[in-house]
Amino acid sequence: MRKIAKILFSTGLVGLLAACSAGSTASSGVGDAVVDTPATSAAHTIVVGTTAPPASLDFTTTSGAAIPQALMGNVYEGLVRIDQDSTIQPLLATSWELDDAGTTYTFHLREGVKFSNGDEFTADTAKFSIDRVADWSNGLKASMSVVDHTEVVDQHILKVVLKQRSNGWLWSMGTLVGAMMTPNGVANLATKPVGTGPYVVDKWAVGTSLTMVARPDYWGGKIANDRAVFRYFGDAISLTNAVRSGTIDAAIGLQSPELLESLQADNNLVVEVGSTNGEVLLSMNNKRAPFTDVRVRQAVMYGVDRQAIIDTTWEGYGVETGGTPVPPTDPWYTGESEYQFDPARARELMAEAGAVGTEITLSVPSLPYAQSASEILYSQLSDIGFKVKIESTEFPAVWLAKVLKGKNYDMSLIAHVEPRDIPHLFGNPDYYLGFDSPKVRELLAEADAAPEDEYAELMRQAVTEIMAQAGADTLFNLPMIVVTHNGITGIPRNSVADGLVLSGVKKEA
Repeated sequence: MRKIAKILFSTGLVGLLAACSAGSTASSGVGDAVVDTPATSAAHTIVVGTTAPPASLDFTTTSGAAIPQALMGNVYEGLVRIDQDSTIQPLLATSWELDDAGTTYTFHLREGVKFSNGDEFTADTAKFSIDRVADWSNGLKASMSVVDHTEVVDQHILKVVLKQRSNGWLWSMGTLVGAMMTPNGVANLATKPVGTGPYVVDKWAVGTSLTMVARPDYWGGKIANDRAVFRYFGDAISLTNAVRSGTIDAAIGLQSPELLESLQADNNLVVEVGSTNGEVLLSMNNKRAPFTDVRVRQAVMYGVDRQAIIDTTWEGYGVETGGTPVPPTDPWYTGESEYQFDPARARELMAEAGAVGTEITLSVPSLPYAQSASEILYSQLSDIGFKVKIESTEFPAVWLAKVLKGKNYDMSLIAHVEPRDIPHLFGNPDYYLGFDSPKVRELLAEADAAPEDEYAELMRQAVTEIMAQAGADTLFNLPMIVVTHNGITGIPRNSVADGLVLSGVKKEA
């Protein structure tokens, strides 16, 4: 039976993922599985896909959503996990206590857990994992900077002492920075990750596929499938053709909304549309003229018709958040903003700043939603006085090197899918946005250390200040189009953390 449902945004977030090709495996790979696995058939293989492949399997050194998308919850696990309703739930920690000062967590760890290389998971490996984040080169490590020190109480009790109270730290432990690792498993993270999760990496064909096999010794019990494969497509059309052909199990994060009606008409398919953590951010390099002038940044906020971009590129799906970088399910979401579409006001600000006629380059990653949005952005930015050049930038390698790491750009756009990432985006002046506001940093720090009942209001104040300074323009909250074949069950429809967990996915033979 065909099912079509629009998931309300209040039900939770869906990860920025895509799924594909049943029964396929990697054509070539690096490394072999370190566990014995049973023979598998297409009926026991789940294949998912996306249009954004990882450039590495080491998220401690490489940014981007593609690596944790595949590995978190599948290969790596944390002490806690973020549930579908945004609550924090036990995982490798069975319980924890927080002292009255709100600075000391005592975790009681699950017994009988082993890493895929055979090492035992203990308080020592948990301490190692948390301490090691300080040496990561991934900028997300900043969410662990509040940790003062860790203490091993006994083999299965770990104490974590924070420098001050933090409303965000335990949440962060449910994301990639909370991934548990073993000292004997970090020598070759880029190709052979070692974790406590239900799968181990079998083969990785760079840019093409990532194959994982189920662990028979997984602490969580029997896994619903024997093999799970991520495959990576160069464009949305090839992914759409794959789901139509019936050679795939599911397509998750399909970026072809114009094809939705024809997919919905196929009685072999189940189609659902929801939301994601992904704020599609139109970035302005705050450290490069003309965007060093707040009036120019504000002109962009007024001059971009965000709803028109949603209607044009996503058939009306997605949420117009008023330009604010807050997904609708975060407690500090309001959707309110002074920046309604007003091109006349935008032109006034451009004239005041002496920026009319300024040449800018819009560096557009080779992702379907970004390419589509760039066409209307070219027209709107030109209309308010910029001389715009569009530069297509290969994703991930070139965009990561040029824009994210090199900060060599004027404007760009990309979906930031990390949960609750405002402190990362706007609290770090060295991040690629170049947003540098002591007042915002002070508000973010105050919110994090405040009593829990004051947290949301202080975060709203921080967001208000970010918007006053026009740090970036969130075009919309990215929708999630999920297409599965009949007989596929267990595909996660909502995700508030990093990974697409596949251990519960199965299909009828």
